[in-house]
Amino acid sequence: MKTVYTCFCTDIIHEGHLNIIKQASKYGKVIIGALSDEALIRYNRFPTVSFDERLKLYKSLEHVEDVIVQKEIMYDNVLSVIRPDYVVHGKNWSIGPMKAIRNNVIEWLNKNGGELIEIDYTYSENAQKIDKILVEKLSMPEYRRKRLRQLLELCPIVKVLEAHSGLTGLIAEKTVVEHEGKLDQFDAMWISSLCDSTVRGKPDIELVDMSSRLRTIDDIMEVTTKPIILDGDTGGMAEHFVYNIRTLERMGVSAVIIEDKTGLKKNSLFGNEVKQTQDNIENFCFKIKAGKKAQLTEDFMIIARIESLILEHGINDALKRAYAYVEAGADGIMIHSRKEKPDEIFEFCDDFRKNNKHTPIVVVPTSFNSVKEEELASHGINIVIYANQLIRSAFPAMLDTAKKILINHRTKDIEDKLLPIKDIISLIDEL
Repeated sequence: MKTVYTCFCTDIIHEGHLNIIKQASKYGKVIIGALSDEALIRYNRFPTVSFDERLKLYKSLEHVEDVIVQKEIMYDNVLSVIRPDYVVHGKNWSIGPMKAIRNNVIEWLNKNGGELIEIDYTYSENAQKIDKILVEKLSMPEYRRKRLRQLLELCPIVKVLEAHSGLTGLIAEKTVVEHEGKLDQFDAMWISSLCDSTVRGKPDIELVDMSSRLRTIDDIMEVTTKPIILDGDTGGMAEHFVYNIRTLERMGVSAVIIEDKTGLKKNSLFGNEVKQTQDNIENFCFKIKAGKKAQLTEDFMIIARIESLILEHGINDALKRAYAYVEAGADGIMIHSRKEKPDEIFEFCDDFRKNNKHTPIVVVPTSFNSVKEEELASHGINIVIYANQLIRSAFPAMLDTAKKILINHRTKDIEDKLLPIKDIISLIDEL
């Protein structure tokens, strides 16, 4: 009997999947590849059930002879092991980033023999409803809140993109790219006080209160599913911080990052150009302990941001604070620098990892922006936050558009630089 291979990554089986299996069974023995979590999250939604549950689900399906693990998005390695006579897939992979996967399969079949069978995509109300149920499930607080910790277990480095509105949240949520035969996307979103203030035309001095910031979170959460890390500035008074922790946890936020400074907040990239005061270790540890005591689940994370390098207090001070903050209960350490080279960041991380192998390290490489993620990961860094690039790219584009309209007294001259409205609308899901 001939062998037929198809790969699944779904948590719920609907008639579309059953149709693919039924059609595949006409050609021979059906083997399903269960895509691993590590591969799935690079181009698809985060799973809502465990990998073992998916394996069990696929094995229970009629016409399925065997289920194996497909560890990579591209098929060539698993096809070289199975050497199937046919590969079956829905026609929906012929456009967009998934086209790279299709090309990979075709290339292997051309070299090694075999045929690609493409099945018409099943359009039905039930299938669409199931897809929407999966999205809604992923957006629920109890699922979203724990996902950052899950990602830290799955990813060499968690990639986080700034979002400051529902639309930018959708960009972070849905942007998938194919590059050099690989698919990739962002893992989580960062809601920055700088960007939150900027879109309101306010200075970044904690002038925008928590109620307004919660509204931004809510706007983003309403249309996305990915985990959220909130820029908590200094965290405010410890007595207020504990209440905010409860609120963020209840909403489904995965983590808050608070910085060890006191007084009127000034952006760290100013460094010593403006007067900034670092909190003492005892006070900041008290705030961390209070926040950890207030939270109700194990999912939520409080990450301590250390400003010692920003304020030129040195590596030793930063390390002393890092160990103290972890001892106080911090779930992660963010180390910040405004230097263009990452040397002091890497020195801190290497020294910290000698004594602490597991506490997540977070960096925001706004200044040392030439460093790639692989190099960050090699120094024990777990989370990289691209903290303000969307808003910084939007502002010059909008300013240029405004100027061109004033100069030309019409919009025809700028239309080639504008995204069609229908492309923007396509990002927004309808109920």
